[in-house]
Amino acid sequence: MPDGTNATLLAARPTIAIDGQDNDALTGGLLGLEIAETVTGLYRCEALFGNWGAASGALDFLYFDRRLLEFGKPLKVKLGDDVIFDGRIHALEARFPEGGPPQIAVLAEDRLQDLRMTRRTRSFADVSDSSVMQQLANAHGLTPDINVGSGATHKVLTQVNQSDLAFLRERARAIDAELWLEGSTLRVQMHAGRNAGVVELAVGGKLREFSAIADLAGQRTNVVAGGWDVAGKAALSHDAGDSAINSELDGDESGVSILSSKIGTRKETLAHGVPHTSQETQAQAEALMRAIARRFVVGRGVAQTSSALRVGAKVDVRSAGPLFSGKYYVCEIRHRFDGLRGLRTEFRCERPGIGHA
Repeated sequence: MPDGTNATLLAARPTIAIDGQDNDALTGGLLGLEIAETVTGLYRCEALFGNWGAASGALDFLYFDRRLLEFGKPLKVKLGDDVIFDGRIHALEARFPEGGPPQIAVLAEDRLQDLRMTRRTRSFADVSDSSVMQQLANAHGLTPDINVGSGATHKVLTQVNQSDLAFLRERARAIDAELWLEGSTLRVQMHAGRNAGVVELAVGGKLREFSAIADLAGQRTNVVAGGWDVAGKAALSHDAGDSAINSELDGDESGVSILSSKIGTRKETLAHGVPHTSQETQAQAEALMRAIARRFVVGRGVAQTSSALRVGAKVDVRSAGPLFSGKYYVCEIRHRFDGLRGLRTEFRCERPGIGHA
């Protein structure tokens, strides 16, 4: 979506739908909204409505009867025809602000809530991560769309007093994958293969605010993972360096190389992974190395809301100077609405390299 296009005119306020039906009263009575999404999954929404007005011929509370706003009801937030949140109500909050009329806050999450609320202790034998992820999706009535490759076969994977969501996140993080929900489909995709499009944003245009920092404090030149091959009775070790991130640099200079040349070698040791094969060892070392390297340049911005601006997309930041212009990976999104600033999207993004002066 090129910056500055007038092809689509966005409504000044999002549309609220309950149980599949657009609701004019809720849309008009919306006082505040926050929708949050990250690369770890579980999309959440908090919507605030006025809760005082004409009801049954008299002034009264509008929504305390639970006929419209009820636990478990599907809630959607839309921009035109585009859905920017799809979940279920799990909490209702009464608010009585000083000097103001009563309000009601509605909190909702997508169906990954089911996995968050299910805690187990169990083990899996001779399985791949893909197989475990499919089992988790099936157990919760979700359609699995798992694209993480064949990967290593684990002798044992153990879920110890963890929610299904925490365990799923742990396995995704270990192989450099990301997860999210679309309707009732659980999608898990390798970071490098997730392609949610590119959104062009220019400072002073659709990009209302932007800041970026390149920081060596969290960078490392190497990540070393170690384990033990039970069958072969031998130690396992893999040293991941800058080659793990080179394919993502797009001509920029990496924090890894700057750290190495300007300060010196800084190694990180991954001690808690306990891999049992060389393939597992390499995957763990490289996944952590990439995660660290990608956070070298972190940007934060406020932009005009668009359904194309989402986690997994890239923002192509323009007019930010030679060091900080370029493409960033969007890792966190917050769509916000209130009466003061209207509708906007706050986002956090990252990239492993800095531009050349």
